Amino acid sequence: MSQDFRVHGTNPAAPFTLTVHRGEGMALLAMNWRSGKPPANFVGFAIESKDPGPGTEFEPVPNRLTFAGKPSQTTLDRTSSTKAPFQLFRWVHFPHNAELKGEFTYRVTPVFMDAAGALTYGPPQEAKIALARETYPELNVTFTRGFIASQAFVDRYAKNAQELKTLLPADPDQGLEFTPTNPKAADALAWMGFEARSTILEVLDGAIADAKAEVRVIAYDLNEPEIVTRLEQLGARLRAIIDDSAGHADASSPESKSAARLAAAGSQVKREHMGTLQHNKTIVVQSPTQNVAVCGSTNMTWRGLYVQNNHAVVLRSAKAVSLYRAAFDDYWSHGDAPGFAKTASAAWHDLGVANVSAQVTFSPHAAKQAVLDSVATDIRKTKSSLFYSLAFLYQTPGAIVKAIEKLQKDDEVFSFGVSDHDVGVLRLANPSGLVRVVYPETLGKVLPPPFKPEQSGGSGVRMHHKFVVIDFDQPDARVYFGSFNFSTAADRSNGENLTLVKDRRIATSFMIEAVRIFDHYAFRVARAKAKKDKKPLNLQRPPRKPGEKPWWDRFYTDPVKIRDRELFA
Repeated sequence: MSQDFRVHGTNPAAPFTLTVHRGEGMALLAMNWRSGKPPANFVGFAIESKDPGPGTEFEPVPNRLTFAGKPSQTTLDRTSSTKAPFQLFRWVHFPHNAELKGEFTYRVTPVFMDAAGALTYGPPQEAKIALARETYPELNVTFTRGFIASQAFVDRYAKNAQELKTLLPADPDQGLEFTPTNPKAADALAWMGFEARSTILEVLDGAIADAKAEVRVIAYDLNEPEIVTRLEQLGARLRAIIDDSAGHADASSPESKSAARLAAAGSQVKREHMGTLQHNKTIVVQSPTQNVAVCGSTNMTWRGLYVQNNHAVVLRSAKAVSLYRAAFDDYWSHGDAPGFAKTASAAWHDLGVANVSAQVTFSPHAAKQAVLDSVATDIRKTKSSLFYSLAFLYQTPGAIVKAIEKLQKDDEVFSFGVSDHDVGVLRLANPSGLVRVVYPETLGKVLPPPFKPEQSGGSGVRMHHKFVVIDFDQPDARVYFGSFNFSTAADRSNGENLTLVKDRRIATSFMIEAVRIFDHYAFRVARAKAKKDKKPLNLQRPPRKPGEKPWWDRFYTDPVKIRDRELFA
């Protein structure tokens, strides 16, 4: 079985190429016409997938858009892409059973339409790829699904605001007391929490079951009952640091209530906020048989797991876990920024992950140890592509924003990403074809039929990642991730963790996460524009009149689309 993170179709008779990139529970399929441009009657790609194992059959990936005709009345009226092909040169697919061991098979077929409107099919490409959940044995990347503002979520779990109230607490401060009454709650929470949620709960369950396990937790936000209940079961084996910055310090806050519950269960609990925030979200489990650390952007909250886009990375290297344990001890002993900055934890350290170059540093840093400028310098070295998903980018003027802006003016670099605040809503940066960020909080509020109104999940950001992917397609591919907001406060004042990994497999996983978030919100822009222009969203038929262009024309004339088509394929 191939363990490659990138595979290719091998049919020389097919008029296009196929590249499949491995993501975390997802795959990015990228197609490109083999020679020149497609014919005018080419109307898209049909995509089918087959699960691992004997006796499985290909199932078509459905499309929500169809050719012009009677409009569907519900987003559940999805059509097989063999009848409604995707008019794109790439697609991110989520298999229903991505955790299955073995290889998933993808079959992609070019679809054509004759003068009478009948569809015909060309030679397909097939490729097999393993999507098993473990990125590496000692470093596993996981994500939340984070698409509460999506038609899939509306269709499955919350067709109206009242249904949402039975699934998620309307007020995060009431999170510890909230119990879902939605009949589909178990499925919905597993679906939204995705691999990040299941992995975090598995780590805690493993610690509970191991009587010799010692657990160290640092929490910024803490209001998710499944997590707090598990922490209580650890009793005296748990030490926890919980933030007490503004909003968390009050006795009525979930963080104060959680601290009281853990203390009553026999755990040692410390409250601190460093210079401004104790912003880490980490779990460390150590025993004679276990060495596990969890880091990333995922807060231990309802929003962190079920509303926001987040990542949680699981480390099983003994050295990595010892570094996270040492950092916990340094935070415990030095609850102030100047004190912590003098500890060894504030330096860069190799994580000791087998076959992967990975380093971590913990904030706050002293001026001479600050890392923000060095990260910005690395971003400016980008040769091919830059992908990012940065919460609070609008709050971080300085080196990182300047480095990103510089790259957006570089004709040789493909650069786009997502921020949670308006720093230049989806638009072309310049004629060379560079795309600026999407502002997800403002998009998709006006929807054309058959799309339903989407749920917000309450106030607050929905895109909460903090990662930057540099040159995913190059030998020196690298990604920065963690709780670190790429700001001066994160560097010099807050308790944070920042990891640098140099590895193409991991960089590809984060790249696909950036692409699928970007595509989601970009499509919401298209829906809103279609409603405003009073035009239906339909697939495009071949040109029939002089001056009409095929759907794929923009992918060969628009510099953005050209670079996009070529980069992934």
